[in-house]
Amino acid sequence: MPYYTSLGEIPPKRHIQFRRPDGVLYSEEVFGTEGFDGPTSTMYHIHPPTQVTGWTCEYSTKVDYLESNVMRMRHLTSMDRQPKGDPITGRTVLFGNVDCEIGICVPNEPMDYHFKNGQGDECLYIHHGTGTLYTMFGTLTFGPRDFVVIPKGTIYRMVFDPREADAPNDRFLCIETANASHILPPKRYVSEKTSQFLEHAPYCERDLRIPQMPLAYDELGDFEVRIKAVNSVHSYTYPYHPLDIVGWDGCYYPYCFNCDDFSPIVAKHHMPPPTHQVFAGGGFVICAFCPRMLDFHPEAIKVPYNHSNVDSDEVMYYCDSKYTARRGIAEGSITMHPQGIPHGPHPGTVEKTLDQTYTDELVVMCDTFRPLYPTAAALELDDADYPQSWADWKPIPVGSPVTT
Repeated sequence: MPYYTSLGEIPPKRHIQFRRPDGVLYSEEVFGTEGFDGPTSTMYHIHPPTQVTGWTCEYSTKVDYLESNVMRMRHLTSMDRQPKGDPITGRTVLFGNVDCEIGICVPNEPMDYHFKNGQGDECLYIHHGTGTLYTMFGTLTFGPRDFVVIPKGTIYRMVFDPREADAPNDRFLCIETANASHILPPKRYVSEKTSQFLEHAPYCERDLRIPQMPLAYDELGDFEVRIKAVNSVHSYTYPYHPLDIVGWDGCYYPYCFNCDDFSPIVAKHHMPPPTHQVFAGGGFVICAFCPRMLDFHPEAIKVPYNHSNVDSDEVMYYCDSKYTARRGIAEGSITMHPQGIPHGPHPGTVEKTLDQTYTDELVVMCDTFRPLYPTAAALELDDADYPQSWADWKPIPVGSPVTT
């Protein structure tokens, strides 16, 4: 996280005596990154956080990637994916590499345990559903169009609210680091001197929703915490409620950011994808193409120009069916364009959009700097005809009616 905050009760100095009402010392825990040279938070537990038992391996999370020698554009249709599991076990990885894993989750069961990802940071984009993330740092309410950033090591339980009978299934996109890096705002948005968001940044501290009360749960019993580490999920038993922190302060904690609070950068001519960047991880970036005014030069081309990702693979998750540069793209579509193959607007879409002044599309994109590979689940959703969808191009004379 880029800025300092605190919640609950903390002593005036770090590493001094801080006692419970019964006179027993609270257990201080320094929760840090990068060998305590990176972002850190200091937490105060009612019970010693080391009192755990159990440690049984539940299941493997190792991802098997396929078609590592195939390089072609892909289109997945994910809205028909059947709900399964809870917000952890229901996650399905679709693409990945040594830096990150990209997948979806359509849960239909509640979490009856707490979870800690000890392997990587998580960035969840909430497509459908509302709920609450109960974390060791406090509670976060979430809803559609929210990014929920959960740093590595955070204990949490994700609870979706009951749905109306005709409401769409709860659904979210999940991007997880696989190389021990952390998901942060881009460095160019943040001052090196003060860690404050700079004036040119498309969002700032006021847009981030940080954990709130209630914070501590003082309960004894048997509480399961599942921990992801070394490509497996392990079950541990805590003799007290794992969310037993009475206070904390620091710069390392989960938060929410809503796409509607992103201020898109627009210009006379079409702006490149980095202007849409929201977060950065090691070996990848996350962008959001949010509702915005379109380019205002009188002869501007309003859709993305043809481009080659010579240093990166591009995955786009379409949050609605309003994307104007491609045909056949629906809500929940996922496209993957590999490095080195030019891609761009579908035939007819350039002419069709010349008179538009605004777009209310919403697309989440993850660009990686190493090749991405699909999983078996991705191949089940793959539209094999997608690479041929540019093949019907023909020149359209000026003044001719556009049909697409």
